[in-house]
Amino acid sequence: MNPLLLLIPVVLWDGYFFLNYLLSIRKPYSTREWEPRVSLIIPAYNEGKRIIRAIKAALEQDYPNFEVIVVDDGSEDNTYDAARSVSDPRLKVVREPHRGKAGALNAGLKFANGEIIAMTDGDSFLERDALKELVRRFYSEEVVGVGGQVRVMGNTLPELIQDIEHLRIAMFRRAKELDDLSLAPGPIAAFRREALERIGGFIEDIVEDYATTKAVKEFGKVVYAPKARVWTEMPTTMGSLWRQRKRWVFGDMKKMGGGFTKDWAFMLLSDIIAAIDVLLPPILLLSGLWWGLLLWWGFEALTMLVPTAVEGGKLRNALLFPVILWFLAAFYLSLHLYGYGMKLSGRL
Repeated sequence: MNPLLLLIPVVLWDGYFFLNYLLSIRKPYSTREWEPRVSLIIPAYNEGKRIIRAIKAALEQDYPNFEVIVVDDGSEDNTYDAARSVSDPRLKVVREPHRGKAGALNAGLKFANGEIIAMTDGDSFLERDALKELVRRFYSEEVVGVGGQVRVMGNTLPELIQDIEHLRIAMFRRAKELDDLSLAPGPIAAFRREALERIGGFIEDIVEDYATTKAVKEFGKVVYAPKARVWTEMPTTMGSLWRQRKRWVFGDMKKMGGGFTKDWAFMLLSDIIAAIDVLLPPILLLSGLWWGLLLWWGFEALTMLVPTAVEGGKLRNALLFPVILWFLAAFYLSLHLYGYGMKLSGRL
């Protein structure tokens, strides 16, 4: 078989999302200009070195009607005292026994008086218009949740990889999930208070953001707000990155059910493409088809060039993307195969 034939499914798959992304940035998405009361909850566990940064970014939001609730989730450092050192009438700081992130969010929910409940993390900081952009996407009563765009701070190799990954996720969400978001991410999301109350609050789970998103979608829509952006800290070593993503992937798999659902079908199809992405460059290299390798590199770099410019990335993100793509394809394919084995053996 001609190795160049392996380019066809890659071009069709990535080209489909790229084309839809181009169409999405040319077409305005639905918004609504309104200013409901917003309660922004920041759960924090041992975030003494970062919590003031998160609070200040929250209080500097370009939005007229909000409060900030910091929940110290039984921290063993100075998180509570650091948060209390910030003086602002819009800020509440409460201390709770350690229960995990979802438990802290639910504790904050008890003190919240907003119609919209937003959340971010203690190791993250929101851009100034993040709340405004989240609220604008509640364009109808049918919308019960909104998720924003996550970007990654730092300059280590794992952090660079993750920021490029999140730029790709931003492209995917605009292209496929603008009005049907599969995950409202924990560092930047908002829900109608009524929707959270109907499901008994944030779902206590190792992937509480995915579990909560899935629960509220039973009776409404969760949508994506491309201009609502948060910067967050992520793992700085490959070992910690593997452990974090293993928790995320296994947690997601547990929520997909036992049958061949739409979620499982999409995951399996994406893994087939990932396998091709892993195999294609070395096959082309060993076959001496340098021009084919350059064609693959150029195509993948092109599909990241526009998202990099639109979403606020650096040029290196696009130029390095083919290498990062190869790594991420191998990384997630290994993780998913491990998860499939655990699922089939009944250990997941």
